Amino acid sequence: MMLDVLEARMAMGMCMGVHNPTTLRSAPSFRRTKLRAKPTAALIASSSSRTEGRTVGGLLLQPKHDLNEVKGDDATVNNIIIKKKKRVFFLDVNPICYDGSTPSLHSFAHWISLFFCEVSLTDPVIAVIDGEGAHEYRKQMLPSYKAHRRKFSPWVSESAKAPIRRSYQLISDTLTKCNVPVVKIPGEEADDVVATLVEQVLEMGYRVAIASPDKDFKQLICQDVQLVMPLPDLKRWSFYTLNHYIAQYKCDPLSDLSLRCILGDEADGVPGIQHLVPGFGMKTALKLIKKHGSLENLLNAAAVRTVGKPYVQDALTKHASHFRRNYHVLSLRRDVNIRIQEEWLHKRHTQNDSEIISSFLDLLGETRSSKMLKRVQ
Repeated sequence: MMLDVLEARMAMGMCMGVHNPTTLRSAPSFRRTKLRAKPTAALIASSSSRTEGRTVGGLLLQPKHDLNEVKGDDATVNNIIIKKKKRVFFLDVNPICYDGSTPSLHSFAHWISLFFCEVSLTDPVIAVIDGEGAHEYRKQMLPSYKAHRRKFSPWVSESAKAPIRRSYQLISDTLTKCNVPVVKIPGEEADDVVATLVEQVLEMGYRVAIASPDKDFKQLICQDVQLVMPLPDLKRWSFYTLNHYIAQYKCDPLSDLSLRCILGDEADGVPGIQHLVPGFGMKTALKLIKKHGSLENLLNAAAVRTVGKPYVQDALTKHASHFRRNYHVLSLRRDVNIRIQEEWLHKRHTQNDSEIISSFLDLLGETRSSKMLKRVQ
């Protein structure tokens, strides 16, 4: 049964200000700096004797933010800078088209209506969908990769108002009508396309929010990249930032990929070491990665000296190929053959959202569409 969005709004009041997440310090590029490296007011101001109309890191500084007059710590200066950056959303379409493990167009309608009115507003949104044969690259390395995923089948409108259509084509058409460009590249996973485009957008001076529940994207989190995740239990989207990651794991997101190579990803069919060596869990993995910095450093160290208890040492030496295979499967590629288009970064016009989503729901034969539409009106 479709989620009742009206009840969700009543339950969470004004959605806890989801469209105004905590800002983070800016990063000069996609190659992240160490967390302790912060530009000082003096350093930034020294780039120009007069800040008005000048750029710092690609950001235009307005007269009211003359950095020579800023008082406070370095975080204050960084917050001024980050607020000047425009934000671009990348929407990972595939996961929101499922209710649990079941394909569901109603799930898509629910989450996209919330997303447009509570999260992205008029900020540019770029939607990305898996291309045909997208999983084959990783399945060649690991046959169990996403093997349990159920695929969408051709869909027929319950009210017989539409002929048989491919579900993703219907979804793509709806997003396009809402002024959202849809990117789908044959043979490429949406995750890799997003990672490639995120790098390009950051180089252009934007900040990024990736709308997805996929843990793979945590490896991209930095000062200018945050996630916004759908929370089914709370029936809302929630931002997940660099600060959240550090508070949760007590380490830099650069370590995330190494951690997941050890622990695996059951949702994607990637086995973790705990299935081979009981007792080798998150606590042990986190301690080792924090000490050695990366999976490769850890494996290289274990090959020449003892790095932990006997069961840990044995696992690292005996199953090194297992960890390295997981690394190639779980790491996001940034070399997909695609370039960001300037028109994708324009402010999104939202005036037709209500009518378009109404038509989508009507096509599904949804009788409670009026409740959902209150979100987008």
